[in-house]
Amino acid sequence: MRRMGRRGFVAGAAGAAAALGLGGGTSAYGDPGALAHEGPGAAGEMRKGPQRAPRGGAEFRGMWLCSVANRDWPSTPGLTADRQRAELIGHLDTAAAHNLNTVVFQVRPTADALWPSPYEPWAQYLTGVQGRDPGWDPLGTAVTEAHARGLELHAWFNPYRVANHTDPGRLVSTHPARLHPDWVVPYGGKLYYNPGLPEVRAFVQDAMLDAVRRYDVDGFHWDDYFYPYPVAGQSFDDDEAYGWYGGDYPDKASWRRANTDLLVGGTVQQLRQIKPDVAFGISPFAVWRNLDTDPLGSDTRAGVQTYDDLYADTRKWVRERWIDYVVPQVYWHLGNAAADYETVVAWWDGVARGTGVGLYVGEALYRAGDPAQPTAWQEPKELSWHLSVAGRYPAVGGHCFFAAKDVATDRIGAMATVVADHYPTRVRTPR
Repeated sequence: MRRMGRRGFVAGAAGAAAALGLGGGTSAYGDPGALAHEGPGAAGEMRKGPQRAPRGGAEFRGMWLCSVANRDWPSTPGLTADRQRAELIGHLDTAAAHNLNTVVFQVRPTADALWPSPYEPWAQYLTGVQGRDPGWDPLGTAVTEAHARGLELHAWFNPYRVANHTDPGRLVSTHPARLHPDWVVPYGGKLYYNPGLPEVRAFVQDAMLDAVRRYDVDGFHWDDYFYPYPVAGQSFDDDEAYGWYGGDYPDKASWRRANTDLLVGGTVQQLRQIKPDVAFGISPFAVWRNLDTDPLGSDTRAGVQTYDDLYADTRKWVRERWIDYVVPQVYWHLGNAAADYETVVAWWDGVARGTGVGLYVGEALYRAGDPAQPTAWQEPKELSWHLSVAGRYPAVGGHCFFAAKDVATDRIGAMATVVADHYPTRVRTPR
């Protein structure tokens, strides 16, 4: 099959650079933060709506392919190179068989790499040993094989997560976090790079953009991890950095948001210089702010707000066209008491409409049929109803499903129902 055309977005770089005074992200992994509560709810007949046709013959139909903790791929660390390659190609075949057109592949899960990076070690999820060469190039293979199947390949990076533990001694001796221990903050049982340090931001940009320089990727993708999700009773220790660099800000929260803006703006500026046709997308936790916090917020009661808790002004990045596409993780069912699916989608439609920024809805396929989830998620048609509802909003240009393993196993047939109801044939991605 001939490879689909590239999207070629160029929006936002000049505006982002000017705004920041610059010269010349189940997260998609696991449950995306805690809500105040999640009521059972149920979708009724009124929610179904008609099947919709893709707008203009183009639609984003994606799936996340997650490597951290071997969530989707490889199925276990230490497989042979041939087995790893076969599993990876199997996920690409699954995407194509479900009439998807984009795979968002996690290639930098924990300050490491799924390609031969000069900046960071090989990811431990490949061989079981951080820094050990797996004997092949997963990202290079993914790009080639995805394009051979008519799929776009978006490289997915986590900017600041260093390790899912707090022991630097467990990192390979050449790891940048061991060479620069002053860059690292332990928090919530994990290690993170400190976003408040300019040298950290410069390093992580270089490390991530190396993949863009080396490979013909179609997209550059972050999920919802900027500053880490809050952990009760703990504080993220960046007081020293705030003392050095925070003097021009009214409070630490404003300074932290500015640090995140600097990362986004600086990255998009470099990306445009390296390969301007690579689309830059971010997949945030879906609640920017609740309405009772901000009159511009959504009519939700989420326990996490990206603006206040992750220090990520996701609304601004869309309204000011800093990014090419946004994939809010709307991981709640229709009728959810704290964050109703349609309420959240409608809010994002209002944010994105008229900006030229692509709006694609992140879907919690992993919840479908999980006995620990509310009743609504035991209904095979829940996700299909999501697509029907979202299709009523003009700015919505597609969906992305978390995650690859769940597309393949399809516990209760929710994905098969989506394909039958909405994806009868393949379509190209939005340009």
